[in-house]
Amino acid sequence: MPIRFDSKLVVYVTVGDPSLATSEKIVLAAIDSGADLIELGVPFSDPLADGPVIQRASERAVKNGTSLQDVLALAARVRQQRTHAGLIIFSYLNPLMRFGLQRFADEAKRAGIDGALATDLTVEESDEYCRIMHARGLATIFLAAPTSPDARLKRVAQCSTGFVYAVSRTGVTGADRQADIRGEVQTLVKRIRKYTRLPIAVGFGISTAEHFRAVTEFADAAVVGSAIVRLIEEHGERAPEAVRDFIHTLKK
Repeated sequence: MPIRFDSKLVVYVTVGDPSLATSEKIVLAAIDSGADLIELGVPFSDPLADGPVIQRASERAVKNGTSLQDVLALAARVRQQRTHAGLIIFSYLNPLMRFGLQRFADEAKRAGIDGALATDLTVEESDEYCRIMHARGLATIFLAAPTSPDARLKRVAQCSTGFVYAVSRTGVTGADRQADIRGEVQTLVKRIRKYTRLPIAVGFGISTAEHFRAVTEFADAAVVGSAIVRLIEEHGERAPEAVRDFIHTLKK
């Protein structure tokens, strides 16, 4: 099932930074402030696709001992408290493989997860993953980059079932590396539209209300990640309030 984006906002959180208890409060605060979907980031020791802000968050969460099992348990608690929210697991493939794909899909389904995005899993190598996820009614989300040829965009669209994640630029995540929101990204969204009716969310480098407004003029949603994670880094245990205020500012 396609994921609905009524408020057009997706929020990414690295689970376990600064602690599991605070991550849960941050997620609830983001939902209550109007986020349609939460990407629950699984901390990983080698997050190559992430910029320094999320890398540091992942390192802190790994040091805290946060595991994929912890992320699923947190998701189950959030699902009980906020039944309407969209929840997806955002992970590198390695933690999912170590956990076991079938076990992951079974436990994600029980936790009330809507789907998952494995950042370094290519569509060309995703047949088994998609089969396992779809058999349990879980959405699969894949990345589409500005450099992708049309044939690959079509494959990404065919393999995605929840929404398509349009990457605003090549390289790593990070609010410090801005994209040409109204140029290359808008062109990418138009190219993806040729192959799917699924919602399209744009991420990487979106950190201000101006970015949010610009992206949501032509895409179904904007993904805010590093800007949120930076707030968490700065405010620590007081981050839920800071995240709530930031989201209100984004959406004014």
